[in-house]
Amino acid sequence: MENILLSDSESSKEEYKKIMSQTVEAITASFDSDKAYTGPEPFDLKKIVKEDTILPEKGLGWEKTFSLTKEKILPNLLHPSSPNYMPHLHSPCTLESLSSEAIISAFNQSMDSWDQAPVATEIEVEVIRHLCALYGYSEGSDGIFTSGGSQSNQTAIILARDWFISNILGYDVKKYGLPANFKKLRMYTSEISHFSMEKSAHILGLGYESVVKVPVDSKRRMDKNVLKDLIEKDIKDGNIPFLIVCTVGTTDFGSIDPLKEASELCKKYNMWLHADAAYGSGVILSKKYSERVKDLSLADSITVDFHKMMLLPISCSCVLVKKAENFDALTIHADYLNREEDEEDGYTNLVDKSLQTTRRFDALKVWMSFLQRGKDGWSEIITKSMENAQFLYNTICKKEDFEVLCEPEISSVVFRWKGKAEQAVSDEINKKVRRTLLHQHGIVIGQTKADGKVFLKFTLLNPLVTEEKLVELVALIEKLCREA
Repeated sequence: MENILLSDSESSKEEYKKIMSQTVEAITASFDSDKAYTGPEPFDLKKIVKEDTILPEKGLGWEKTFSLTKEKILPNLLHPSSPNYMPHLHSPCTLESLSSEAIISAFNQSMDSWDQAPVATEIEVEVIRHLCALYGYSEGSDGIFTSGGSQSNQTAIILARDWFISNILGYDVKKYGLPANFKKLRMYTSEISHFSMEKSAHILGLGYESVVKVPVDSKRRMDKNVLKDLIEKDIKDGNIPFLIVCTVGTTDFGSIDPLKEASELCKKYNMWLHADAAYGSGVILSKKYSERVKDLSLADSITVDFHKMMLLPISCSCVLVKKAENFDALTIHADYLNREEDEEDGYTNLVDKSLQTTRRFDALKVWMSFLQRGKDGWSEIITKSMENAQFLYNTICKKEDFEVLCEPEISSVVFRWKGKAEQAVSDEINKKVRRTLLHQHGIVIGQTKADGKVFLKFTLLNPLVTEEKLVELVALIEKLCREA
């Protein structure tokens, strides 16, 4: 049982240093090319990782276990930090955030009660205070860190539902559950919004039918005129609108829904406005482009993801709320955890406003990265990714054999090779080229569908990607398409 934990004993400290040193050496050695993926195709990879057992009668010990890790795992891991990786909202990580991850794992704070995470609790409270100010919220606002955008969105939808039923319908949903007319509740979101809207509606007992999908315009933004018409029609039909979710950075296109117009509708019809800015929240840090998301402050709640544009390790997200008292919907006291007398004596128990009980100290990643790089550093990072997207868009638009759906608002470019082929043929060519890039060139790009056609996608989050690199990638895609 010796040295199974990092403790105050010198032998455990030395063992920890040895393990971490070997790990760091192996990790850095695995970064031996600029390819995003060098592993095998799925069926071959399954064979590599298959073992008779991963729980042997007698443990293999550290050296043998780590040897297997270096043999089977490290060579086959994806490299999101590669300039050849751009398929998803899945970012590389800043170096300082890797340090914060080591601290988080070594001390293993649990963010539910103060006595499990004293300074970690106070740092999260402090980080949330600054984030509220960054997004234009005044005193009286609040927030909580979450596992990701889906949970942030779900939290916001719960708060919106409870606020509306309690304050507008005058019914105690927390005590009695959903009211008899709950099937008439309606929330409105873009037809290309994140699937967490439907998933949350299902989990909350409202069902998919409560989610009204609003068509988008040519810029892939929620059509504000159709939104207004749908709300008014629902009211006329006896339904009960309670929430509008504007996406600030759609998953595929990075399009930004009309927050100002949605806010006006919410005020008119006593509805809650949530901004799913999991992607676009990073734009606020760009001195050049922050104006594009200036209306975030109009929302009653905002989803912010740091593991997308802000380059922090998964997972790191939060939900901000304009009025802190709305978190009361999630508060329930337990004598073993968040005792009422604790709050009276200044102990903050963050479980009071979280869907999770046990949580990681993810706020440390934000605290360290914001302090290290400052406004200037973050502005440079975010601006570079956005300007890369504009450059790529301009480059592809000049090529007659390509089709681009819309000009990027953030850092995503969706396009397809069409050539002179029929759509069915060009669809298959685009699919084939994406896999060819993955398995023969170590280049990972995205694929999606729009208007019934197959499109390729560059999601540009890596600020180290150069314009020259983008020109090379487009030329390679063009070559492969012509040869397919």
